[in-house]
Amino acid sequence: QVRMVESGGGLVQAGDSLRLSCTASGRTFSSLAVAWFRQAPGKEREFRAAVSGSGVRTYYADSVKGRFTISRDNAKNTVYLQMNTLKPEDTAVYYCAARHDWPGNYYTPRAYDSWGQGTQVTVSS
Repeated sequence: QVRMVESGGGLVQAGDSLRLSCTASGRTFSSLAVAWFRQAPGKEREFRAAVSGSGVRTYYADSVKGRFTISRDNAKNTVYLQMNTLKPEDTAVYYCAARHDWPGNYYTPRAYDSWGQGTQVTVSS
């Protein structure tokens, strides 16, 4: 497993932007597929975006396409989630997750074996 630490959450207004960061430990970061999920109170963990180890492949949930961008800097062992035009319904705890090699079921939480502790994103209307 890999230690993952998220940061960058906060309280913003609708229409604002936030950039989340996920920094991982270890020397094999470039081999990790990394994804962002969110979880609102009383709801299941929900896929937001994923990126392959090289950064070439990216995938998004339909509800965030055009608003969120996932990227990575392997020299810094960090994956980012740029979130623009935030909506109140984006409010949740955001988690990053990782696994070695690309999972076919990249959009499901069970595909990943390393998780961060989460960072709260709150969007007020």
